[in-house]
Amino acid sequence: MTKMDKSIIIAATFAAVLAAGFSSEAIAAEKKEKCYGVAAAGQNDCANLTGSHSCAGMAKTDNDIAEYRLVAKGTCEGLGGLSKEQAKAKLGLSDTTTK
Repeated sequence: MTKMDKSIIIAATFAAVLAAGFSSEAIAAEKKEKCYGVAAAGQNDCANLTGSHSCAGMAKTDNDIAEYRLVAKGTCEGLGGLSKEQAKAKLGLSDTTTK
């Protein structure tokens, strides 16, 4: 086996490992849902519903209804959280007010 053949095999193996990682991340993401009102201060996953920030980790208070965490699908209600639609309704936000 030549040095070039070994390089091709290594590159192909590396590509396969990366592809497997991306597909497992996609599968994991499908098993999660946004749960509003359960994030601790500084522990939100991304932008909030009111638009006061657009980054993870910027929640200022615990259990703010506008902030969310990703949780396992089907567990949000048991955690005392709300769906996006429920949170928007409770905050009095319309679909045109936020994304």
